[in-house]
Formats: sequence, C-alpha cells, structure tokens
Amino acid sequence: MKKSLLAAALATTFAAAPAHAADARAQVEPLLPQITAWRRDLHQHPELSNREVRTSKLVAAELKKLGLDVRTGIARTGVVGILKGGKPGPKLAIRADMDALPVTEDVDVPFASKAKGEYMGKTVGVMHACGHDAHTAMTLGLAAALAKQRKDLPGEVMFVFQPAEEGAPAGEEGGAPLMVKDGVFKDFKPDAIFGMHVVSAYPVGDVAVRAGGAMASSDTFRITVHGRQAHGATPWKGVDAVVTAAEIVTQAQTIVSRRLDINKDPAVVTFGVFNGGQRFNIVSDTAHLEGTVRAFDEDMRKQALDALKGIAEHVAAANGATVDAEVPAPGSNPVNYNDPALTARVRASLETAVGREHVLEAQRWTASEDFPQLGQGAQAPSVYFFVGATPVGQDPASAPTNHSPKFFLDEGALAVGTSAMLQAALDFLGHGAPHS
Repeated sequence: MKKSLLAAALATTFAAAPAHAADARAQVEPLLPQITAWRRDLHQHPELSNREVRTSKLVAAELKKLGLDVRTGIARTGVVGILKGGKPGPKLAIRADMDALPVTEDVDVPFASKAKGEYMGKTVGVMHACGHDAHTAMTLGLAAALAKQRKDLPGEVMFVFQPAEEGAPAGEEGGAPLMVKDGVFKDFKPDAIFGMHVVSAYPVGDVAVRAGGAMASSDTFRITVHGRQAHGATPWKGVDAVVTAAEIVTQAQTIVSRRLDINKDPAVVTFGVFNGGQRFNIVSDTAHLEGTVRAFDEDMRKQALDALKGIAEHVAAANGATVDAEVPAPGSNPVNYNDPALTARVRASLETAVGREHVLEAQRWTASEDFPQLGQGAQAPSVYFFVGATPVGQDPASAPTNHSPKFFLDEGALAVGTSAMLQAALDFLGHGAPHS
C-alpha cells in the first residue's frame, strides 16, 4: 500500500469522526504498519480451506506474544486466543476467517500470491480473493490494541480465528460448525459475537450494517428422479425421468412467485445442475438436479425447502416416478441475522469510530456465511458488519467483486475496519452485555 493512500483514507475517514473517537484512533494508528505487514504476508502466502497450517502458526505465535491464553487445533487449523481483562465485565467473541480461494491472482501488487494448492484433484492458483487476509490481520491488530490495556479492560475477549469459511473440501468437515462441534465455546460462553467483512461494494471509509437478516441462508439441494427406461420410439413403455425432472424445475419456480410472502423478505430458488439421459433415442430412467435456496427469514427458508421437497415428490408421483430428495443437503448455513438491539448499539459505536455519514444501511446480500453457526452454537446474539475496500474515487459498482481474480483491497480499509471493531468492542465491554 502506498503511504499516500493510507494517509488519505485516514484523513477522509477520521476527520469526520467526533472528538470522543480519538482514543480508538490513537490506539490503532501506531499499529497500522504491523497490521499492514501481517496482511501482506498472509496475502502472499494464502492457504485453502482446512489447509491453513502456516496461517494458524503465525496467528498463534502472535497471540502468544501478546500474552493471551491460546488454543490451537480447533476444527483442524483453528486458533483461539482469550484475553482476560483486569476488571469484571461481559464476555465478547470476535471472529476472523483465515482461508483463501482456488483463484489465480491477477492483481499487480508486489505481494501478489504465487501460491499453488490442490483443489478437487487439480493443481490451482490460490488467492485471498475474499479478503480473509485483511480480517486476520485486523483482528490480530485488535488483539494487540486490547492487550495493551488489559489491566483496565472490563470482561474477557475471545478472538476466534476460523478456518474453512469458504467450505471444507469434499468429504471433510470444517468451518464454524466444526469449531462448535470441537467445543470452541465449552469453557467460554460469550454474551455476544462480532464479525466483519471487507467488501468491494463500498468505498474505503464507509462501513455498513443492518438489523435482521443481513446475509441470506444457503441451502444446497440434490434431487434424483427415478423412472423406467424405454426406447425413444415407444416412450409409453417407460417413465421419463427427464420430463419429470423438467416439470419439477418448472413447478419450483412458483415457490417464490406464488407461495412466499415477498412483502416480508426476498428469497431465491436456483437450479444449477440438470443431468439426465445417455442417448438421443432412449427414455432415461434417471435425472439429477442440484441447486440452492436462499432466504433472509428462517420461517420463509423452511417454507421454501418444504415446498421444494413436496413439489419433487408429488410431481414424481404424478408421472409414475420416484425421487430421492436431499432437501436440504448437508452443508447449509442459516440466515446471518443481526440482533436488532445489539445492532443499534454497534451502529452507535461505528458512528463514533468513523463518523455518522460513513455508516450506511447495508443492502441485503444473497451470499451466505457460516458466521451465524457460531452465534447459534454459543446461543449468543451476534452482529456482522461490512467494511468498504474499494479505493475512493473508483465506482464500487464497477470494481472487481470479492472472489474475483482481480479483487483489490485498498489497505486504507485496514485502519477503518480495525478502528470500527475496536470501538464496538470497547463500548460493548464497557456498557455490559445486552439484556434479554
């Protein structure tokens, strides 16, 4: 990152912040060179999901230097550091994800990734195309800032460095569900969980948050239709699995358009795979469908999934076929739901950190996250906010998106994100846990 870019980001963002935000700014600014160095090192050495060996060693070593109580090996490569303040107070968990993507980098920076990895049996390029390197670096910086004031700090903070947010390799468990399964919260019961994500959708200097469903649930489905094979010249002697599957796809389009109350929240039903048949003149006895269901409300999510399964079974029966319906299939993520009361408190903290005019109402995002699995596992309210990563002056609408080989993070976002999360953490610890 060019020094001028960082200076410009700090000047633009912090000049608008109120005077009482100075404490958080003062704590973050001297840490920025180290946060930037961490981010560049991680960016240059990305690792795929469940393979974050080097990353986890770096994180654990840095947390130990800060005097935190460190646990490793959670969900394979996950790391947890616990900071105990010198005063009584609430318990807060803050999550950062560590894994990269099977993407070959196409960004001209000195620390661009040249790494390779194995994905689905193939050698692929590996890149932090989603910004998890920034999340890890900012959260290490946050740990450093809070560790410096541990004697006066009320409560305790758990820093959760999570592997495999992008999804574990086929046949493996991973991510937030495995961290919960491995007992990440067995001895630490947080009163709240915070998370953040850098995104190209907003410019550097802006953060965005919304109460309620911020990111959609994500459910994969797999439907296999079983019919009876026949010659294409005598289709009445068989049960056509392809035709049956086509009717299922068509009827499923009525789930959102006719069955869900879209005045409440949007939803999506998408078929991405349709495989059936072997030869042009044979009525196929099998057809296979796969897709995804997205929703921002848990009741609507269940309604959509139940409707899809019912359509598959009844259409098949009407055609004399049967189905094997995994609806949903394993690997689902719930709605990333921001607790409204806690979100109001965090929003106030963000406004303190970066200025009210830089705190936006986040648009719903139909992408999904496994972050809410942590909140469900801990039975604690959570808040997840977004940090702008596109350079000031560039139109975010035309900027390469997260997961693109051209995804570029303006490192001014490191100052903004760390300061925002630090302010949110300090305010939460100082004001106490939310009342149920």
